Amino acid sequence: MTRTKRMTAPDAWQIARKESKYVVSTAHGPHDGSALPIGVWMRDQMNFAQNTKEVKKILHDRHVVLNGKIVTDEHIGIDVFDIVSFPKVNKHFIILVDAKGRQTAHEITSEAAQVQLVKVANKTTITGGKTQINLTSGANFISDNSCKGKDSLVITITGDDRFVVQQHFPFAVGNMAMIIGGQHTTKTGKIVEIKIQESSLPNRVVLETADGEKFETIEDYIYMIGTTESFLSTWGVDA
Repeated sequence: MTRTKRMTAPDAWQIARKESKYVVSTAHGPHDGSALPIGVWMRDQMNFAQNTKEVKKILHDRHVVLNGKIVTDEHIGIDVFDIVSFPKVNKHFIILVDAKGRQTAHEITSEAAQVQLVKVANKTTITGGKTQINLTSGANFISDNSCKGKDSLVITITGDDRFVVQQHFPFAVGNMAMIIGGQHTTKTGKIVEIKIQESSLPNRVVLETADGEKFETIEDYIYMIGTTESFLSTWGVDA
């Protein structure tokens, strides 16, 4: 596994630059290069371990659950709206971003950690004519839900009922969204216009806050968070 120099690590990681020369790299996966390796998050951000050896021990002992699945690899990346749990000590966190695009962790209850807000990448038809929903996180599951790409779903992530769709937030005018990239990161509002570009440029989306402020961003930065109200309040997050 390739290492990353601390001095060139993404700003979103929020790590000490001069502590040592190298830091753990993120494993190849669906998250982009800014995704924070869970080992770095545990040690450098949360101070759950003093060194890499302790991180590996915690992971090896299967004490860490990411989005309902035990993880043992320190290189696995975490990103916005991922749910990280430590069942042995009953600690649960949702990963968010601040206005500068840096990952932050917000502690939530064990009940709130039973579900995750996920974004749909696309749908495919598989053997037997069943519909598979593919998420931007890389996960996929079988469902007859009518969702489309860019929609968000609230799904269960624990127990035998994992991947049961509880709520569906379409990418559509009138619904609530959060911006997770660019200069307007963390801003939320209702979508008032979707501007379809005729060229190769990305589509643009106009949002309006409850105070009437309007702002615009590219489609890729949009993450649906509700219809009339923000679902993030489930985790005690103001939006």
